[in-house]
Amino acid sequence: MAWASWGCCPWLVLLSVCAWGHAKPVDLRRENVRNCSTNPHYLPVTVVNTTVQLTDLRQQMQTQNLSAYIIPNTDAHMSEYIGEHDKRLTWMTGFTGSSGIAVVTMGKAGLWTDSRYWTQAEQEMDCNWELHKEVGSTPIVNWLLNETPAGGRVGFDPLLFSIGTWKSYDTALQGSDRELVSITTNLVDLVWGSKRPPVPSQPIYVLQEAFTGSTWQEKVSNIRSQMQKHRKAPTAVLLSMLDETAWLFNLRSSDIPYNPFFYSYTLLTDSSIRLFVNKSRFNSETLQYLNSSCTGPMCVQLEDYSQVYNSVQAYASGAVRIWIGTSNTMYAFYNVIPQDKIIAETYSPVMVTKAVKNSKEQTLLKASHVQDAVALICYLVWLEKNVPKGTVDEFSGAQLLDTFRGKEKFSSGPSFQTISASGLNAALAHYSPSKEVHRKLTSDEMYLVDSGGQYWGGTTDITRTVHWGTPSAFQKEAYTRVLIGNIDLSRLIFPAGTSGPMLEAFARKALWEVGLNYGHGTGHGIGNFLCVHEWPVGFHSSGLTMGKGMFTSIEPGYYQDGEFGIRLEDVALVVEAKTKYPGTYLTFEVVSLVPYDRNLIDVRLLSPEQLQYLNRYYQTIREKVGPELEKRQLLEEFKWLQQHTEPLSARAPRTTFLASLLAASTLAILGWSV
Repeated sequence: MAWASWGCCPWLVLLSVCAWGHAKPVDLRRENVRNCSTNPHYLPVTVVNTTVQLTDLRQQMQTQNLSAYIIPNTDAHMSEYIGEHDKRLTWMTGFTGSSGIAVVTMGKAGLWTDSRYWTQAEQEMDCNWELHKEVGSTPIVNWLLNETPAGGRVGFDPLLFSIGTWKSYDTALQGSDRELVSITTNLVDLVWGSKRPPVPSQPIYVLQEAFTGSTWQEKVSNIRSQMQKHRKAPTAVLLSMLDETAWLFNLRSSDIPYNPFFYSYTLLTDSSIRLFVNKSRFNSETLQYLNSSCTGPMCVQLEDYSQVYNSVQAYASGAVRIWIGTSNTMYAFYNVIPQDKIIAETYSPVMVTKAVKNSKEQTLLKASHVQDAVALICYLVWLEKNVPKGTVDEFSGAQLLDTFRGKEKFSSGPSFQTISASGLNAALAHYSPSKEVHRKLTSDEMYLVDSGGQYWGGTTDITRTVHWGTPSAFQKEAYTRVLIGNIDLSRLIFPAGTSGPMLEAFARKALWEVGLNYGHGTGHGIGNFLCVHEWPVGFHSSGLTMGKGMFTSIEPGYYQDGEFGIRLEDVALVVEAKTKYPGTYLTFEVVSLVPYDRNLIDVRLLSPEQLQYLNRYYQTIREKVGPELEKRQLLEEFKWLQQHTEPLSARAPRTTFLASLLAASTLAILGWSV
């Protein structure tokens, strides 16, 4: 999945990168379909009337003496996907897109989002709202300076602002005679009241030992060991992101769409373990698993989720030093801990530790990709038979793929909303169909499917682009150059400690050579039954350098506006490379196991080394996926796999072939033997 919608990273980071992290839309100057300026009485039927909630919010703002109030589309943990309970921006605006930020003043209301969602926002918001086709804090602050009076107070919820977000707004407002004010009670929640969806209450369960790389006690001991070795000797680590706590304790639930998490915080000290969560969601076995009835240093003390802010504040009043990851901690905690008691690093030790998978975790993730390959191959075989009938559309196809994955053992649903895009829709890198809006799949157009699954052993993410008819020469060239980029990066050997941006150019080189490119990142980390976009691994500038045991996606693409889109995404494990001379070098082992579309590959563009790599990869697919298909008696799918992994052979360039044919014909005419 292309990483423009990246998580589990801070939403501010998302807003700052999304400007280049998505395909350029077909028409950036699309007329506002709401016609608010010319005919405000005509609105699409999909528009939500927000007059009442805006009136009520402004009353709350008056009680706080606020000139403006900022409403981000996030939760208190910077989750990539947010639950119904936290969809404040949707409830206030009617806009259901995943990326955006709203600001309300006493006279106006504005929404800022990127080009993926402009048309959607116009169709969902009423005329109370202005749509601003920009992202980032700068355009919002400029708007605030025009719409609020000198001396005005701009309110925000500190549990919904990352440290970086707060700094960006605070810095921009300095010297403007406007004050950024932290309001600890969320004003939207006050207005929402009893209509707000309840907090999830599903059971929190223990992930079976067979699907974990280490016990939670081993993980806690590891983090404490890092605390002891740290030069600043922290006494505690504060964990704010949901995947951190889920990973640390090997616990899972379903509070967040597509992610097996539960609302929680952890304060791990050198002598105690404090888990802030709804205790009623644990059964007796889970409580026993956590040793929650004792008080020793390896016993988990359960405290109420809502008390985390006060508890951290109380702990920070002592002679302590709290280690936080600034990229994944909300401003509320940063503000309540005295600055001389904060040990601030970009990432928490848990984020860095779980980025490197141990041997068992690697085995589990690889096994999950074999399962996932079976599901996707079943889907591709089904498409080949049914697309020519004209009975398949993007949405029904995506639903069927989810069904295939759901049949797999240890499946726990999709890892994100499937991107199922036909023809021109595939040119929008993050387009997903809906029941109301979708296109038919046909043999005359390219089809891009970017999807993934959650399995108890690992999370998957894979993209394949196919064409069942006759692709144009340009489509084949573009596809092959994307494939070359995937191959060149996958087979690259590089020194340990190399940064992501230095590597990703290899994925773009074949496209750059002919003046083509793509506008999203080249890869992201992936978890063991955790986030499909696992921060901070990847090829971006703010990530970790590549290290042995990390998993990353490799996903170059090309998008022709209004016509087609191509992306080829695989997940790969960073492994040691064998080199002629001694040294610490790394390379990638691809663990995604689905063949590419032979119909779109122009073999003449492949070098001998690239062709050799591709055929070795196909042999690996046969060896790992073939037996699984046979074992399940999926004979049609097995036959398809054999056909689509036949070794590819080099062909002479067409001009050479024609010249040879002409020479042979001439010799035959002259009666000479050939």
